[in-house]
Amino acid sequence: MQTAQNTVDPAEVAKFEAMAAEWWDPNGKFKPLHMLNPCRLDYITSQIAAEFGRDLDGPRPFEGLRILDIGCGGGLLSEPMARLGATVVGADAAAGNIPVAQVHAEASGLTIDYRNVTAESLAEDGEQFDVVLNMEVVEHVSDPQAYTTACQMLLKPGGLMICSTINRNPKSFAVAIVGAEVIMRWLPKGTHEWRKFITPDELYGLIETAGLRPVDRKGFVFNPITWKWSLSDRDLSVNYVTASVKPDA
Repeated sequence: MQTAQNTVDPAEVAKFEAMAAEWWDPNGKFKPLHMLNPCRLDYITSQIAAEFGRDLDGPRPFEGLRILDIGCGGGLLSEPMARLGATVVGADAAAGNIPVAQVHAEASGLTIDYRNVTAESLAEDGEQFDVVLNMEVVEHVSDPQAYTTACQMLLKPGGLMICSTINRNPKSFAVAIVGAEVIMRWLPKGTHEWRKFITPDELYGLIETAGLRPVDRKGFVFNPITWKWSLSDRDLSVNYVTASVKPDA
């Protein structure tokens, strides 16, 4: 098997390890993710249901699916996937996130396989998943193409990858860095680096070069009046999400 390079950026990992204890505090340093999570989950669950022919009104619609939540943090996405019946592996390069996620899952009565491991090492071990959730990670790695390729290697033929990130333009600098980190103080200063943000066309290029076929993309749009996030077919100017599939062998 081809050896996948390590794309972990130690400085990026250190940022999130320093905030690990606050993952489940809805008013803490991960407040933006807590606010965004219902919108993210709506997109993720609808894409998985459509791709695998699952009825979301059923009791455990994702039963039989193996899902990888790469960059799982404290488990904000892993836990809902487990509740929907999936077999979940939550992986994170930041070791401090794993015990936080494990304790919360245990207290919630959920069985989730949390690991302090990288996408590349999982790929080298031959792990395979029906779905890879690759949410808000690609803008933090040292080599986005190598990382995206490792995620492709982790998918079974016919598998689905959901990948979200932040666009790179003047608006995203104003909103995601000045607004979120300086004015609102939702995140510590320096959490994001604008130069690492990725445009939708660039992300499609990474996905296609990795051997995946993009099938959808939507914007996550924040309404400051209702204080809620929603999906948009047109506005991908700041936060956005994509779905792509691995062709059948």
